[in-house]
Amino acid sequence: MRRPTPARRGLAATALALALGLTLAACSGSSDDDPSASPTPSATSAEDTADQAAVDGITVEGDAGAAPTVTLPSTPFNVSSVIVKVVEPGTGDTIEDGQQLAIKSVIISGADGSVATSTYTGEPDKVLLTSDLGDLHKKLVGQKVGARFVVTQPPQSATDPTYVRVAEIVSAETLPTRATGTAVKPPAGLPTVALDAEGVPTITAATGAAPTTLVAQPLITGTGDPVTAEQTLTVNYDLALWDGTKVTSTWEDGKPAQFPLSSVIPGWQEGLVGKPVGSQVLLVVPPAKGYGAKASDTIPANSTLVYVVDILAAE
Repeated sequence: MRRPTPARRGLAATALALALGLTLAACSGSSDDDPSASPTPSATSAEDTADQAAVDGITVEGDAGAAPTVTLPSTPFNVSSVIVKVVEPGTGDTIEDGQQLAIKSVIISGADGSVATSTYTGEPDKVLLTSDLGDLHKKLVGQKVGARFVVTQPPQSATDPTYVRVAEIVSAETLPTRATGTAVKPPAGLPTVALDAEGVPTITAATGAAPTTLVAQPLITGTGDPVTAEQTLTVNYDLALWDGTKVTSTWEDGKPAQFPLSSVIPGWQEGLVGKPVGSQVLLVVPPAKGYGAKASDTIPANSTLVYVVDILAAE
């Protein structure tokens, strides 16, 4: 599916990279010295078995809600694949597919067992639990809030260590699937939007020339806090070209998209800042605020883009 990001990265994978420091779904991008970069591909079966045994030797101690003490079986500690292991069950509510998880964690350097970074002193990270997260999704669905788990990140270069992240699920929230609030009648001349009983939009093209400036027209005004530029959004959206040609829809995927607002095309950044969470917004994005003079997947060069965006959450 084509996302509104300028880079070719799966948005759920991007959210995971931000929230956990690891990307378990396929995506581009890496760094030679950044523990939040994408890991190398999975190892062979024999290597994976050895890596699993190495992870089994990690001990995690400490009270729930507090930063754990993590002891590696030896240093330097190395694995060649991404391993996910639940090390302590939770006692809270059962975690369900599609929920937004709040997670606190520590990253341990395999070089010497030291703490590279920790989120226990700040706000928890948020990640949407969808199948895009691969093995992490499989391991966490059905667990309970409070569960602790380990995720390994293999070295990104010959000089990098393995990183081990030990994370705790502090809450699990079921997000709305559609905008709710006060309907707004848009002005004439814009594409029209019809909603079915589930809130799934259908975009009908407007007549006439496409606007040359960004249009950010509320269709439903939500009751949440206004979106800010530094937040990560969870949205459902539909995308069509100005002539009505359908491009993509998260509704058809059956799962929302989640991404930092700062990572997407300018039309989204400028058009969604200030809109209340819970809103539905019609964005008409001219080429200069979209993908410009270069084609992008099925989007031709110099396209005016029409989005219907339901803002489900902003963190």
